[in-house]
Amino acid sequence: MAYGQQICMSPVSATVGESGEWGGSRVASAGLWLPIMVDERILVVDDEDALRDVVCSILIQAGFECRPLSSGAEALAALRSDGGYSLLLSDMIMEGMDGLTLLAQVRQMQPELPVVMVTAVHDVSIALTALRNGAYDYLLKPFEREQLLAIVRRALETRRLKLENLAYQTKLESLVAARTEMLRQTLADLERSYDITLEALGDALDLKDAETEGHSRRVTAFTIAIARAMGMPQDQVRVIARGAFLHDVGKMAIPDAILRKPGRLTGEEQAIMRQHAALGYQMLRKIPFLHEASEIVYCHQEHFDGSGYPRGLKAEQIPLGARIFAIADTFDAMTSDRPYRAAQSISSGRREIQRYSGHQFDPDIVEVFLSISEQIWQQLRNEIEAQSSTRRFGPRKN
Repeated sequence: MAYGQQICMSPVSATVGESGEWGGSRVASAGLWLPIMVDERILVVDDEDALRDVVCSILIQAGFECRPLSSGAEALAALRSDGGYSLLLSDMIMEGMDGLTLLAQVRQMQPELPVVMVTAVHDVSIALTALRNGAYDYLLKPFEREQLLAIVRRALETRRLKLENLAYQTKLESLVAARTEMLRQTLADLERSYDITLEALGDALDLKDAETEGHSRRVTAFTIAIARAMGMPQDQVRVIARGAFLHDVGKMAIPDAILRKPGRLTGEEQAIMRQHAALGYQMLRKIPFLHEASEIVYCHQEHFDGSGYPRGLKAEQIPLGARIFAIADTFDAMTSDRPYRAAQSISSGRREIQRYSGHQFDPDIVEVFLSISEQIWQQLRNEIEAQSSTRRFGPRKN
């Protein structure tokens, strides 16, 4: 019932519209029509007209909107066509569909709708059955006006609190989702800023060791290609890529006289150069987001058969990322120009990797490496070289 419908404080008669649909309720008192504000809509189901009218009269006088119905089937039809009811009052014993059957149907259709059962049978077991089946409460006939209103108000208040709690939970979940997305975006931005810093560090290393310019980017791309071909999770690929990119960071601590020496290194100089793996590890291991990557840096010169350095690890003692990197690193070194030799072909590089399978390299990873076509390796190299050219000279102007 909307604001402006007129009722008075005398016995009520439910009116039916010309179409046959329920058209609201109104009562007259000494010819005076009083508008009220109705907040709750209640279905009253009882096959006894007199009792149904009395219940509706009490509820309307208390300010509720009341729709009287004579059967459970009518109640179900009303709920299917209009889900805006706040409470259902139903007699327990009715012809056709009884109250418990109606209750079961309502619990399936609208589980949040409170149902109060009305019964003339003073049997506790029947009341308990109704409550176990989902009724909010029950009311014994005959009942006083205040009993009816008290139980109705309690049921409506319980419903209101449940709806408020549901709305709060929904709002809270939405807020948590929004905050989670903000945190995810912040972490993504932070991670991106980390990677930009790492790129700058790699560029600085390239400037220090011009002989291997672009090597860090190429070997990172090759490492990622092998790791993805192995079906590794993206998070793990990201860690391995960082380790690959920073594998030579320890060379920042190697004297330029040794790092840039054009001729063969002496035994003492080789020993100093070999320290770069441990030096790089010491640089990175205390940085939280690089801790895992630092292990790859530490082990990137280890060999599968234990003949590498700095610790002589072998087989699975070597981190998986370092075993993948070892193949990518050697492959790039063989297929890149050096001042003292020309680059080998990709086919020749693949044969050399296969030749040292089981000795320098993990044979299982070698198989994955060989399963990647030569065209892929050439495409990756071309892309990295194009990027390096753009960084050195800037994009071409048309």
